[in-house]
Amino acid sequence: MGSVLIGIDIGSTKVCAIIAEKKEGAVTIMGTGIARSQGLKKGSVTNIEQAAKSIRQALSDAKRVAGIEANRAIVSISGTYTKSLNSYGVVNVPSKEIGLKEINRAIQAALYNANIPSDYELIHALPYNFRVDDQDFIEDPAGMSGSRLEVSIHIIATQKSSLENLTKTIRLAGIEIENIVLSSYASSIAVLGDDEKELGVAVIDIGGSTSNLAIHLGNSLRYTDFVAIGSNHITSDLSMALHTPLQIAEKIKIDYGSLHGNSNELIEIPMIGDDQATQQVSLEIVSNVIYARVEETLMILAKSLEKSGFKNALGAGVVLTGGMTKLDGLRELAQAVFDNLPVRIARPREMEGLFESLRDPSYATALGLVLYGLGEHALYEIDSNRRIRPRASDENYAATAALESGEFSPYRSSQEETLPQNRGHQQREEESAPTLKPVNGRQDEGLLSGFEKFWNWLKHLF
Repeated sequence: MGSVLIGIDIGSTKVCAIIAEKKEGAVTIMGTGIARSQGLKKGSVTNIEQAAKSIRQALSDAKRVAGIEANRAIVSISGTYTKSLNSYGVVNVPSKEIGLKEINRAIQAALYNANIPSDYELIHALPYNFRVDDQDFIEDPAGMSGSRLEVSIHIIATQKSSLENLTKTIRLAGIEIENIVLSSYASSIAVLGDDEKELGVAVIDIGGSTSNLAIHLGNSLRYTDFVAIGSNHITSDLSMALHTPLQIAEKIKIDYGSLHGNSNELIEIPMIGDDQATQQVSLEIVSNVIYARVEETLMILAKSLEKSGFKNALGAGVVLTGGMTKLDGLRELAQAVFDNLPVRIARPREMEGLFESLRDPSYATALGLVLYGLGEHALYEIDSNRRIRPRASDENYAATAALESGEFSPYRSSQEETLPQNRGHQQREEESAPTLKPVNGRQDEGLLSGFEKFWNWLKHLF
């Protein structure tokens, strides 16, 4: 039997747990469990006990189906309270050959230079450009010869309070956290192809109460954003417009949801506040209400896309996933709102043992978490545990296995990699080199002699 992977997507509408078996680099879905979200609103925890109960129920159902007992999981975090920023780092390479350790040192140097707010915690640090000596746009510097390695990274951080509440909730559910992954990042792993990432693509996951945007360019994640709007707002609009209970409005949305509005058929529905009273409603009215809300949602997302500055670089256009994508006519409306960019409605990729129910776009995040655990993430990244994760490809699968087994841990492998990470950009030139030698056991530049500082500056520069 191979190792077990568990992905838990904690959404505002549902909690989905997926158990998979990883064997020889492949993954097979073994079990799944779904529970209605409680104690969660717009992607954040509002009641720890209720949220923990939903998570516990979803995982318990998945374990029952899989027949596997495991409690270590990769969990999603919403983009509600996340912040994104870019940073840059440079290190010298004394050995003249670049390996995983040197790549890690460069990313750590970029984190050292990053101006991350003190009340935020790192979730992902994702490189998007390497430079070796004077050669720019290096896709993978591993194995290359050079004396200087530079890297630009995209950093995703979340509010510490939000992260701590999520962590408490998961632990109360009896689950050990293996990793925490941004939900839009996980969704993009499940639905995108390498060609789309290379050409430039925006993934929009429209869930129950939130919509998350992630832009990939040149196989790198370059921009993320969050909008507190989703398909539940359609349900609320229908309930108010038709004066019917929320559960009836949700059923109408699922059964008759369409953006075409060319039907005069009448349906009979109960009235809110009076179970005995009914009314007849035209499906054209239903369609108009849905159209107005969906158009507004897409226009807000289009503004976010414009704000990113990458709109004109999206050669592969926009990929839509999530529960709202099941609405008839959504693709055509989205294409018009996004200025005729190519639009694709995406389902999660096929996997061995995939349950029929999981082929729905609303499960993209949960399946993306499992694939993340398999190693199908960015080529290199620093994860929520502040460890470097190389992608589990043929070239570096052995290095990844060594990382997982603890045989090699490049993160903080020596004192020169333990520099603080929240430093202003104005100090970058004099403090960015993580090669200063400790004096009396301390990493304190103030204690170095003038000659030592000058010597280290020369090594960093050349």
